[in-house]
Amino acid sequence: MPHPTRRTIILTGLATAGASLFPGAAVALDTTQASALVMQVADEITRIINSGQSENAMIRDFERMMVRYGDMPTIAQSVLGPPARSASAGQISAFAEAFQGYMARKYGRRFREFVGGTVTVTGAQDTGRYVEVLSTVSMPSQGPFEVRFRVWDRSGRPLFIDLLIEGVSLVISERAEIGSLLDRNGGSVDATTAALRNLG
Repeated sequence: MPHPTRRTIILTGLATAGASLFPGAAVALDTTQASALVMQVADEITRIINSGQSENAMIRDFERMMVRYGDMPTIAQSVLGPPARSASAGQISAFAEAFQGYMARKYGRRFREFVGGTVTVTGAQDTGRYVEVLSTVSMPSQGPFEVRFRVWDRSGRPLFIDLLIEGVSLVISERAEIGSLLDRNGGSVDATTAALRNLG
């Protein structure tokens, strides 16, 4: 599995299901609400990074943050792709739980590399299916780069559904990873879920 790059680590916990992979409906939230959510999550990431906790404690906090701010059921369906259509609600729920743990472990272990990083919101636009919040991420050891957060409220409150780092969707990237894992497990959602619990 490809090793996480520096630019994906600090924000990957915010990556959730790609709205382009699901039927869209007009969003009720506005750009101000979506921007506020981005700032709230950025503050939470900063708190975790600078908490001085053990690695395991940071990973647990990272996973809790994902559950709080990400539309996890939508994540599960998106990254599973076609097998999600025939999976039961219980299988989707189990996969979503395994996936969030995998993401927390995969990226959370490298949190300490990003002490001093900042996220600055620079704008937002309503696309009709989600609000896309533009931001600039600055790290002490490299130049700034653009991240676009996609937010919707189809689950009843504003949640992240994807983010693009310099145009690359993390959801689509993870869908490719999960697709490979499904192939290695004969297309079985249950076997893939079990394997995912041991990855990251």
